[in-house]
Amino acid sequence: MKFGKFLALVAGLAIASAAQAQAWPQKPVKFIVPFPPGGATDISARMVGQKLSEMWGQSVVIENRGGAGGGVGAAEAARATPDGYTLFFPSGSVMTANQHVYAKLGYSPERDFVPVTNVVSGPQVLAVPANSPFKSVKDLIDAAKAQPGKFTFGHAGIGSQTHLAAENFVNAAKIDALAIPYKGEGPALVALVAGETSFALTNVAATISHISGGRLRALGVTSKVEFPQLPGVAPIARTLPGFENTGWFGIVAPTGTPQPIIDKVYHDTKAALASTELKARFYAQGLAPVGNSPAEMGKAMQEESKLWARVVRERKIQVK
Repeated sequence: MKFGKFLALVAGLAIASAAQAQAWPQKPVKFIVPFPPGGATDISARMVGQKLSEMWGQSVVIENRGGAGGGVGAAEAARATPDGYTLFFPSGSVMTANQHVYAKLGYSPERDFVPVTNVVSGPQVLAVPANSPFKSVKDLIDAAKAQPGKFTFGHAGIGSQTHLAAENFVNAAKIDALAIPYKGEGPALVALVAGETSFALTNVAATISHISGGRLRALGVTSKVEFPQLPGVAPIARTLPGFENTGWFGIVAPTGTPQPIIDKVYHDTKAALASTELKARFYAQGLAPVGNSPAEMGKAMQEESKLWARVVRERKIQVK
C-alpha cells in the first residue's frame, strides 16, 4: 500500500470512530449496579445517570444485581455486548478487592473491564443504633474489648467496601467482633436500625439520612478531618491515630467497548460532575466528584488492589 493511501485509510478510520462516538447513544444505556437499591453505589449511579440522561437525550436505566460482594452484577456486566449500551457502575472493592477475597470469581477486573472514570468518592461513618449506649468511638472499643466476640457488625457483602472498612477498624482497634454479611448496604443499614447488629462502617451517602432522621447515631468518620456534612462527629483517627478509609464509585466498560465511546462517556461524565447542581447534590450526600481519566483510574485501581491484597491476607478474609 502506498503511503498516501495508508494516510487516507488512517484518516478514514479516525473519521469513522469520531462519527461512531457522535452517533452514540441511539437508545437507552444501562448501568449495572452490583448492589440492591439504597446503598451508596446505587445512589451515586442514579444521580449521575439522571444528569447523563439529560445530556444524551436517552434514558440511563439502573439495573440492580446484588450478591457475592458485587460479584453477581460484575459477572453479568462482563458478559454484556461491548457496544457501550451496557456499562458497569461498581464500588471500588468490586474492582480492587474481590479478586483477593474470592477463590472462584465469575469475572476478572483486569481482563473483563476497561476503566472509564471514577465518579465520586467519600468516607465511611461508624454508626450504631439510636438506642445504643455508646456515645463515642472509645465507648464502643472499650466495651468490645471487655466482651470479646459479643459485638457484631453488618456489611454489604464479603469483600465489599463496607466490609473492608469495618475489618480495618476492627484490626486497628484490636477488638474481636463478628462480621454479618447482607446482600447490599441498604439491607445492612435496615438491620442496624433494627438493632440486629452492634455497629457498622457504612458509606456516608447511604447512612446520612438515617443519622439525620434519628434512626442511627454517628460515632466517627473515616476521613482524617471532621466531615462537614456530619458536624460534631469526630474522625476515628482521633481515637485510633492514622486511621483512614475512603470508598469510591465509578464507571467501567466491558472489554472491547470502542474507545471513542469510552472517551465520550468519560468526557460527558466529567462535564456532568462540573454541574453546580450535581455537585451540590453529591455534597449533600457526603460525596466528592472525581472524574479522573481512564488512564488515571486504571493506575489508581492497580495501587488500591495491592493495598487490599495485604489487608485481605492479614485479616484472613477468603471465600472458597
